[in-house]
Amino acid sequence: MITLTDKGAEKVHEFLASQGTAVETAGLRVGVRGGGCSGFQYALAFDQERDGDVVFEDRGIRLLVDKPSLPYVQGSVIDYVDEMQGAGFKVDNPNVVAACGCGSSFRVAEEEEVSAV
Repeated sequence: MITLTDKGAEKVHEFLASQGTAVETAGLRVGVRGGGCSGFQYALAFDQERDGDVVFEDRGIRLLVDKPSLPYVQGSVIDYVDEMQGAGFKVDNPNVVAACGCGSSFRVAEEEEVSAV
């Protein structure tokens, strides 16, 4: 399962409303892609459901996850932060074992085991 904080859900609602998109058919896509100095980077986007997606619903928001990304983001909590360094979505991911200094990429336990072989 993936969840949103109150602030995260509020911002997703705002963004979807500003695009004129109905929350019944669209949502926040949560995925990962290879890259960055630690191995993976988050890929967050407002999108429509695609074939093969796993869909979670939290606070009236659909969270869309492609099956290959699911093991890497399972259990994550998505927040929206507005700090001096900028504003944006922040993922609190229990699967992360290491992250780069700037926080834009991460590594999970499975990858660490594979790279040790």
